[in-house]
Amino acid sequence: MKINIFKIILISSFLALFSCVNKIKNIEPKPYKAGVVISFDDAYVDEWFDADKVLKKYDWKATFCVCRIDSIGTPQIKKLLELQKEGHEIAGHGYHHYNAVKFVHKYGIDEYMKQEINPMIASMKKKGFNVSSFAYPYGERSEALDKVLSPKFKVIRGRDFCDNVPKKEGSYFRDSKFMYAFDIDNNHIHFSIPYLLELLDYTKKNNKILILCSHKPVKNLTKNYQIKIETLEFVCKYMKLNDMKFYRLSDLDNLETIK
Repeated sequence: MKINIFKIILISSFLALFSCVNKIKNIEPKPYKAGVVISFDDAYVDEWFDADKVLKKYDWKATFCVCRIDSIGTPQIKKLLELQKEGHEIAGHGYHHYNAVKFVHKYGIDEYMKQEINPMIASMKKKGFNVSSFAYPYGERSEALDKVLSPKFKVIRGRDFCDNVPKKEGSYFRDSKFMYAFDIDNNHIHFSIPYLLELLDYTKKNNKILILCSHKPVKNLTKNYQIKIETLEFVCKYMKLNDMKFYRLSDLDNLETIK
C-alpha cells in the first residue's frame, strides 16, 4: 500500500514538472524574421489602390489606416475590400481624424471614445472591415489614451519623432502592442533615401522589424503628406533582395506564433 502511494506521488510530481516545462516552452517567443511594416494613413484609397498595382510584383503586404470611413465613396469602399481580400490590412485611423491628445484635453476621454472610436469601429465592421489595429491621427498619444484603447485593439501605433541614429529610433517592434512608426513621406523633415537605407540595413543586420508610415503615394510630389511610388519600390526591392518579410500591423500581435 505504501509503495503504491509512493508511485502515485512520484508520477504526480513528474506530470506536474512536465506541465511546467511545457508552459515555459509555450511562453518563450519564437525568433521572427527581419522585416518591415509599411503603413499608410488617412483615406487616399484611389492612390493606395494604384500603388498596389505597381507593387504586387514584390508580393508586398501593407496596412491601410483609414479615417472618415463614412465620407468615403462606394467605389473606394470596394477598392478597400479588394485590398483586404488580397491580404492587406485595413486598420482604424479615427472616425473624424481628431488629434486624440488635444481632443481629450478639451472634452475628455469618454467623449473621445463616443465621437471618434466607437462609431469608427461600428461603421467599419458594418462595411466588412474587422479592425484590430489603430493608428493615432497626427501620431500623438498618451498613456491614458493607450490604456482606454487597449481593450479595443490588438495593436496601437503612433509616430516616432526621430533621433536620426538608427539604433536610437523608436520605430522598431519592441515586444509591445504599443508601437511607433517612422514617417517616410518624401517631404517629411527627417526623410532621406540614404537614411532610409541606414534604417533598412540596421533592421536586417539586427533582425528587427521596422515600422514605417506614409500617406499619399504619387509619381510626382506636389504637396505635403506625399510619398513617391519609387520610394515604396526602393523599400520593396531592398526587402526582396535581402529576404525580409512584409508584416502588417496586426501580424505584430502574438509574434511568437510567426515563424
